[in-house]
Amino acid sequence: MLTVDNLTCGYGDIMAVHGLSFAAGKGEIFAMLGANGAGKTSTIMCLAGHVAATSGRVTLNGTNITDLPAQARVGHGMALVPEGRRVFAELSVEENLVVGGHTIAGPALSANLERIFGHFPRLAERKTQAAGSLSGGEQQMLAIGRALMANPQLVLIDELSLGLMPKAIDACYEVLQALKADGLSILLVEQNTTRVLDIADQVIVLESGVKSWEGTGVEADGNAALLEAYLGTAG
Repeated sequence: MLTVDNLTCGYGDIMAVHGLSFAAGKGEIFAMLGANGAGKTSTIMCLAGHVAATSGRVTLNGTNITDLPAQARVGHGMALVPEGRRVFAELSVEENLVVGGHTIAGPALSANLERIFGHFPRLAERKTQAAGSLSGGEQQMLAIGRALMANPQLVLIDELSLGLMPKAIDACYEVLQALKADGLSILLVEQNTTRVLDIADQVIVLESGVKSWEGTGVEADGNAALLEAYLGTAG
């Protein structure tokens, strides 16, 4: 599905990610963890095409996408849910979703809307409501739904639970597990270590832009030294 080989990227002369390599499989939830400033967001933005790679290679389903612009990566099956959600506040919920599905039309668009509303019934109840009036949790649901409208094979999600109430986090994670069961691959950047390790198949930990640990979610959850040293929790 996604293969990252010796990736380096940053901003001007400042490199935020150094020689990063990993692989995420089809139908997996792949978690990228680490403290603030570890390079997680820089990595995900580079994978999505919003930050240029200075070296290395990114391959999606066997296609080299390293130098492709962000919109072209969408065409290859990648979608991004950015940190902060970034919904179009003045547009309705349904209009936001239609923006995400701008490459499809007619019955396919209607079917995708119904699919998203099936995953997120609260969005269906508020489909004519302005997105800016939604709660933080509902806006995160909308941001995920908007990404799904393009029928991606891989979704990149940056800081899913940031600023959300526990019930909203629960709802979003339940949908992620359902999407995984449908075969969708998910790369998840998180600081909510406890919750993400409950569902992650594979985990990497970044420290100062370098991969410091790699293993399964079960291995990470059972590694007290790792949790304490890198993730700020005792288990």
